[in-house]
Amino acid sequence: MKTAEIAQRFLDYFEKKNHTIVPSASLVTDDPALLFTVAGMVPFIPYLSGVVPAPYPRAADVQKCIRTNDIEEVGKTPRHGTFFQMLGNWSFGDYFKEDAIRYAWELLTTSEEDGGLGFDPKDLWVTVYEEDDEAHDLWRTLTDLPEERIQRLGKDTNYWSTGLPGPAGPCSEIFFDRGPEYGIDGGPATDDDRYVEIWNLVFMQYEITNVRSKYDFDIVGELPAKNIDTGMGLERIAFIKQGVDNMYETDQVRPVLDLAAKLAGKSYGAESHEDDVRLRIVADHVRSSLMLLADGVTPSNEGRGYILRRIMRRAIRSMRLLGVEGPTFPELFAASRDAMKESCPEVASDYARLSAYAIAEEQTFLRTLAAGSAILDQSVMDAKSGGTTTLSGSEAFLLHDTYGFPIDLTLEIAEEAGLSVDRSAFDALMQEQRARAKADARARKGAIADQSAYRDFRAKGETVFTGYTDLETESTVLGILVDGRSTDHAVQGQIAEVVLAETALYAESGGQVADKGVIVGPGYELEVLDVQRPVPGLISHTVEVTTGEVSVDAPATTVVDALNRHAAQQAHSATHLVHAAIRDTLGKSATQTGSLNRAGYMRFDFSWGAALSPETRTEIEDIANNAVRDNLEVTTRVMSLDEAKAAGAMALFGEKYGDTVRMVDIGGPWSRELCGGTHVSRSAEIGLVNLVGESSVGASNRRVEALVGLDAFRDLAAERAIVSQLSTSLKTPRDQLTTRIAELSASLKAAEKKIAAFEARALTDRLPQLVESATAVGTVRVVAQPLGEGASTDDVRTLALQVRDRLGSEAAVVALGSVANGRATVVVVTNDAARERGLAAGALAKAAAGVLGGGGGGRPDVAQGGGTDAAALPQALDGIVADVRAITA
Repeated sequence: MKTAEIAQRFLDYFEKKNHTIVPSASLVTDDPALLFTVAGMVPFIPYLSGVVPAPYPRAADVQKCIRTNDIEEVGKTPRHGTFFQMLGNWSFGDYFKEDAIRYAWELLTTSEEDGGLGFDPKDLWVTVYEEDDEAHDLWRTLTDLPEERIQRLGKDTNYWSTGLPGPAGPCSEIFFDRGPEYGIDGGPATDDDRYVEIWNLVFMQYEITNVRSKYDFDIVGELPAKNIDTGMGLERIAFIKQGVDNMYETDQVRPVLDLAAKLAGKSYGAESHEDDVRLRIVADHVRSSLMLLADGVTPSNEGRGYILRRIMRRAIRSMRLLGVEGPTFPELFAASRDAMKESCPEVASDYARLSAYAIAEEQTFLRTLAAGSAILDQSVMDAKSGGTTTLSGSEAFLLHDTYGFPIDLTLEIAEEAGLSVDRSAFDALMQEQRARAKADARARKGAIADQSAYRDFRAKGETVFTGYTDLETESTVLGILVDGRSTDHAVQGQIAEVVLAETALYAESGGQVADKGVIVGPGYELEVLDVQRPVPGLISHTVEVTTGEVSVDAPATTVVDALNRHAAQQAHSATHLVHAAIRDTLGKSATQTGSLNRAGYMRFDFSWGAALSPETRTEIEDIANNAVRDNLEVTTRVMSLDEAKAAGAMALFGEKYGDTVRMVDIGGPWSRELCGGTHVSRSAEIGLVNLVGESSVGASNRRVEALVGLDAFRDLAAERAIVSQLSTSLKTPRDQLTTRIAELSASLKAAEKKIAAFEARALTDRLPQLVESATAVGTVRVVAQPLGEGASTDDVRTLALQVRDRLGSEAAVVALGSVANGRATVVVVTNDAARERGLAAGALAKAAAGVLGGGGGGRPDVAQGGGTDAAALPQALDGIVADVRAITA
């Protein structure tokens, strides 16, 4: 049974049981405590916690998930994967334990011919919480499970909570027995891989408080509305139903594994365990990367993008360990696309964009590996010349953290060179980094730990946003938070969050920043610092109480800063024009990946693999401003998501859409996007779009920036003033300025070239004098001289090599120093005879650079160093002479 068929059978079954079928939420979650959707319950948290009323009494879904906390186990066990799909059925105050158990057993044990999954009841075991007699008795009465296959376990396995105050409850898990060839007898209580957990039924029935740990808390009482939260691992069901040993061998993953084996010239399952693990890592990580890219995540060095980059680079590294050093992503990602397109059609329809990111990331990392190898090779040479057999942990960590160079590759190359790595020091630095990351995660988690504070506010209904039509709205204060805690008032000088029944102030979303403005009422005034949506349907205003005291239930009027709002609308509408202009110019594959618009300024990120030429930038700017000139009508319509998509509206990555959406047209279908932001009524109100910048923001991702309206005019006026000053200063008409400046630049370069030639000749003239200055230090001839100010490093290096050559075959060390722009530089060269006596240029230059307050190093024959303490140059050169004497003594 194929994976997609299993998912469809699940949905079909629960649809017949009157469940609303909910499409998978994005892997990118709204929850600020999480980077990704890590479990099937994440999209339903507002409903399960009671913060937001559920829009349906029961639901079922197939939820995409990403989890990387067990990434080191990927490929080693049959069930660990970074990407997985959770089948879930949900009840929000509707049915409870009896129906949850009945549904699960019926679907699992009904024959395939009758639409079920066809499990033999004799292969199934069940666990329940040790104190949950109700669940135990239901399993006995609703199924034919014998007593010995219903096991009671403790809180650590069979009790669910978030580890925070709120809902919790016992759970019941269903396991499949793979048979005695996979492990010992004894059921799930043995914690053996023989028994695979396939379905977890969570009975969310209690309210907990005083949470001391995930399993140590006080139960306040039963929830007023009890919920059901279930999760069945689709990949686990698939590998059981397909008769394979693990999730990597299922129909949605195995094609990538087989292709990776073919590219590496390996035979999966027939050679080494290590190679099999690497092939499974590649198969899992390529699929995970494809799915993350499909949900709008792009590789970067922070947040979600860093996780994606790490997963992709682990796949590349695994292919390298399998013996493949060239690019493989073009073939591997295509194989994953073909395997996943039945379940996730978007990976095929948007494949050109997704593969562009993947291929660019692989090319970048292969270059990184090449650069890291060069740096590591130099560290190995320095270690050997310095007489040590160990690379420092800090060097290995620098390679890992700064260059993305894997530690196992560092260990491998070091071992080939006969060196070890100070792994304990490396691990300590890694642990420090992890501790910082965990502290950051805890801070994020703590930031939303009291989301329950919004529950009572949200229970009063959604905040009504009136700002599309009104800049002032009368309302009532529903709630006040100070320091995250609900209170009945806030006084002058305090920072507070204020929740109103209605508001004209726009909450930050869709790239548009929050409105500025004030909230006023009887005896008080609040300056609005920020406006956000902390939970779906609720708008919260962060304010400073500037006058008086505000209280719950007080009348309140929101007043929007009209000038700021108008300028923000200009920028937001300009963003739509620039998006349309980019797609007109570059094609439909140039899709939006991010944006920011605020009063007078817009920033637009889009998928594209190369810098825009000046001509292309001008064309985009012209198209946008022609749209302004044409005074196009801006219209908005509210409709169903399906209607909007049918009309050709663009749904943008990273945005969350409900069943009902707002579609914004500028000039009809020319610019048609789903957007909740505020806009001008006609394009001429934008005034002017001045494209001021274009840059890279990652592989296959570009950014344009523009000033809008009055800010655009002011920028052009400033440029006009500069042109006028130049024209006056150079006594040249404006239309001839570029030619005149080019002439002056060419003259300056010619003069600089002549000066450099004179300086080089002057240095060369000193060659005989420098050779004569050589002194004997033991059996080595040493030249250690300062050259004064102005000489370039290249000229100093050339002169030092010439002096070395003039000194002949006897052991010789030449150290020359110069000062330029307040910074001292020392170049050290040695010949073969000197190096045989243990004199390495890299070590000598590094020591001299330390005296100068900087750093240095290089090859044993040629090296350089420098620092900001130019006055210490004579001391640094004397130090080189002393080092030569000490080494050769």
